[in-house]
Amino acid sequence: MIVAGVDGMRAGVEAVEWAAHEAVLRDVPLRVVSAVPAWCLDRGAAGPYSGVGAWMRDGGNAALAEAAAAARRAEAKVNVDTKLAGGDARLALIEESRHADLLVVGDSGLGALRGKLIGSVAYGVAGHAACDVVVVRKRQSPPRPEIVVGVDGSDAQSAVLEFAFKEAALRGAGLRAVLAWDWHDLLRPDVDGEPEGSRRALAEVLAGWRETSPDVRVSMDVVHGHPVDALRHAADGADLLVVGSHGHGVLAGMLLGSVSQAMLHHAPCPVAVVRIAP
Repeated sequence: MIVAGVDGMRAGVEAVEWAAHEAVLRDVPLRVVSAVPAWCLDRGAAGPYSGVGAWMRDGGNAALAEAAAAARRAEAKVNVDTKLAGGDARLALIEESRHADLLVVGDSGLGALRGKLIGSVAYGVAGHAACDVVVVRKRQSPPRPEIVVGVDGSDAQSAVLEFAFKEAALRGAGLRAVLAWDWHDLLRPDVDGEPEGSRRALAEVLAGWRETSPDVRVSMDVVHGHPVDALRHAADGADLLVVGSHGHGVLAGMLLGSVSQAMLHHAPCPVAVVRIAP
């Protein structure tokens, strides 16, 4: 199941449209979730704020109905249901992620649920969800059929590459693997600062994945520079940028939380944050 979070604003609708396409590609159902304060769901509550609760509840249900309609317009075959949760939006989405394969959110929101699904919520679910997360950012260039993935030398990169190759295969897209190194990396004994050596190392990392996904066209970028700059440049116009929630290895900067957070702020395309167990 794919879960998409909405707050009634355009960014949330765009996230639902993206999630609908993904659900059809994966042949799984889509659940659209919105949240209001828990007390708003008590229909029997009386008092001076009962009207406010009903207004917020009705607004949440209206946002869900609009989002479900948008999902069906985007993908007529999508199997979609909705859920109005009570409580903090971030916590509600994290709870839903326990039963999901993928959680999809927009990168901003200024609607009746002000403060929901803006950066703090998107970053919160990206860092704490029980499944992989996609934050649907506004594109800065027309999309091309390519998945961009940041690669490091850690065992954790296996989950990131698995996600990236799967997405490329589902979409019939190419895959561009980006490895970036900076001067301080040369202090590490297991980092090869020579471009050809780094390219060979990257080719070795990708060799097994190329064998299991022979239909995916793979290209490699070995870049001297900061990973944030390298990924942002490579992702311009891409279908999707794939990074890890954090990293460990010889080029751990490619998957560190700081890099992932920077991509959520500045990437020119949707960003997938692949959950890596601590």
